[in-house]
Amino acid sequence: MPKTRRFPKLPQRFALLGVLLAAGCLSSAVGSIVAPVFPELVDQLGFDPEWSGLLVSTHTLTTALATPLLGLLAGRIGKLRVLVLSLVGYALFGISGAFANSYGMMMLSRGLVGASSGGIAAVSIGILSDLYDGEARSQMMGYVTSALATATVIFPVLGGWVGNVRWQYAFYLYVIGLPVALAAFLVVRRQPESASPAVDLSQADGIGQYLRQSRIQVLLLGLALTSALFYVVVVYAPIYLKTEIGASPIVNGGVLAARAIGAAVVSAWGASQLAKRIGANAAIAVGFLLMAGSLTLIPNLQEPPIIVLAALPFGIGFGFVMPNLYSAIADLTPQAQRTGMLAIGTGISSFGQFVSPAVFGPLWRNIGADVFYVAAGLALVISLLSLSRRSI
Repeated sequence: MPKTRRFPKLPQRFALLGVLLAAGCLSSAVGSIVAPVFPELVDQLGFDPEWSGLLVSTHTLTTALATPLLGLLAGRIGKLRVLVLSLVGYALFGISGAFANSYGMMMLSRGLVGASSGGIAAVSIGILSDLYDGEARSQMMGYVTSALATATVIFPVLGGWVGNVRWQYAFYLYVIGLPVALAAFLVVRRQPESASPAVDLSQADGIGQYLRQSRIQVLLLGLALTSALFYVVVVYAPIYLKTEIGASPIVNGGVLAARAIGAAVVSAWGASQLAKRIGANAAIAVGFLLMAGSLTLIPNLQEPPIIVLAALPFGIGFGFVMPNLYSAIADLTPQAQRTGMLAIGTGISSFGQFVSPAVFGPLWRNIGADVFYVAAGLALVISLLSLSRRSI
């Protein structure tokens, strides 16, 4: 006889939600914390600019590899252990980047902090998905995306501000992982255990069965492509602005933050409502269309205030796309496999971020700012394909 799901009481749920959102914010900000200072880092350490994009995205590869593995491990040894250890590793490995003096050491630091981020993301999304059902879960996924987007507003500004003094100072912001780890230990351990069974071979087989479904595959591909397009902005917008207008880390941080404002607002209040009114496919299509328009504007602007305004549609579009994709995956997956499936989705999203510089980097080297037009064209094609599908 299946066990009845036990939800924490409302005050406990709010405390748990706060801790998980804080942890998720750190996970989403792993790259945006230091992205504003990477042009200075590359210059001062004498790295080859051709490979600078990989420094920005290396953490996403290890996140992609670690997220599904740590998500499955969390089901076996406990979500709390994986979450706390990941937060501690996030802080220590993140700070170590300030002391890296070679390309290899910096790559190692970024890779390890990415793996830690993967554990945070897997457990946070898994616990949250167990707390809510149906439309409430869809809206909660919107709140989560909003919180993660808010982190990408705040941390680039902080990273640019402290990194304007010395680029190493931006890496010290990772220390925030330690108090969040303590809060997680105190709050998460008091929550009732989920009724989901521990991860075992039967769960892994179940996940494999759902991974073979075409609808799940389309949704996972959508996560990867959305993340790849997002990283076109994260990696190449700061380089473009530094080259064209001599932007400082503060300016780059402000521009990157502005791109997340729309996502922060829309994810929480607009994504689920738009999907309810026009359907998830149409909402996703609208999101990609807005991203395409914003990408087209980037190489045509040089004034920072106008660039900030033009960044908002990209964030709004991102905010429409991501929560609807995650919610659709959750709806198509039973609870027993949901944590692992969402962890795989998060890992594939991270993999899309990593691949982005490898795909668009050669284009940047050969055609420069026209790379934004290529990315816009891809977003437009995805938008049209989304409209052509009857249901997600």
